[in-house]
Amino acid sequence: MKRLLWLLLVLALAGGAAKYFWPVEKAEVKAPVQTVTTFEVAQRDFPLLVDSTGSTVASNVVDVRPQVTNVVAKVHIKEGQRVKAGDILFTLDDRADRANFEKAKAASDDAQRQLERSIELLRQNFISQGSVDTARANAQSLLAAANAAQATLSYDTIRSPITGRAGIINVFPGALVQPGNTVSTITTATATTAQGAMVTITQLDPINVQFTVPESALGPLFAMQQSGQAPTVSFEATGGQKRQGKVYVIDNQVDAAIGAVKVKAEASNADHALIPGQFVRVQLKAGNIKDALVIPSQAVVANTRGEQVFVVGADNTVELKPIKVLTQGQGFAVITGLNAGDKVVVEGKQNLRPKAKVRDAAAAKTEAKPEAKPDASSAPKTDAKPDVKAEAQK
Repeated sequence: MKRLLWLLLVLALAGGAAKYFWPVEKAEVKAPVQTVTTFEVAQRDFPLLVDSTGSTVASNVVDVRPQVTNVVAKVHIKEGQRVKAGDILFTLDDRADRANFEKAKAASDDAQRQLERSIELLRQNFISQGSVDTARANAQSLLAAANAAQATLSYDTIRSPITGRAGIINVFPGALVQPGNTVSTITTATATTAQGAMVTITQLDPINVQFTVPESALGPLFAMQQSGQAPTVSFEATGGQKRQGKVYVIDNQVDAAIGAVKVKAEASNADHALIPGQFVRVQLKAGNIKDALVIPSQAVVANTRGEQVFVVGADNTVELKPIKVLTQGQGFAVITGLNAGDKVVVEGKQNLRPKAKVRDAAAAKTEAKPEAKPDASSAPKTDAKPDVKAEAQK
């Protein structure tokens, strides 16, 4: 037993000494090369596009209201009818107003004749200058009264002030209308009572689009306006109608709550397919950014440290570099912090770490191309001659 113990001790010491003096080298574990899709940073002019949402707005809306208290005699239009400026919309009962005008006109004409006789008598020294002045003042006063009566009579014929389309008519022949600033329509099971607007005329061509843009886009917009160019917009309504228009006004103040400013654009609407209040998606073209560094937006990595991208070096290793995104649009981003020609990772960056080895997917596909199979037409031909005996037997 003692010999066995001594033998085991000697073997253990010999093994420890061998491990100490002749250590076994560990096999180096290499990280796998990852396949990624890359993009070279391009330097080119980049269109500054701003996507927004807004609504259609009428370029002109008029609520037609009566200016005198009277009874509607006739309605000359139909609901939804297109009218031109100056077209007659309603006629009120003008009998009393016409009689007042004729009475005032007759008194004015008589006063004018009296003034002319007074002037003739003054020339013959039959009356004094004071009598002529009194006659002149009387004639002017009665003329003003006649003009006022004529204006009141004209209110009985209500005409359209603009060209557009009529909306819902709130009055009917026989209804009593009166001046008012409150538009209200009360409908019951037996009657409809309308106060205020008799009808609303809306100008639909051209039509306006109102939307908001971030204050960062104000510089390019003002630069285009100062150069004499109107920024253009393209928008699409919920019904699928697409239109092109031009910006004609930018609001004079920024809404601090949202950091944006209101913008209005004007577009053609000859077919009246768009009406005010429709929701639209707007894309504003606010000029170009000269010599911009452009990369796909998908290449940008956003984290707590800011915006970064994986840049592929000459030895196919990647590094994270910080960048700053100036603007984005159509799947691309304008950045600073890189140089033109730098290669950035677009796809396959989920599991990447700095200093990792990568391989471009395009190069990998080229290397993995299968060898072309030999064509049957290119097979080697044999010089074997046909069997004459077999042919004869056939």
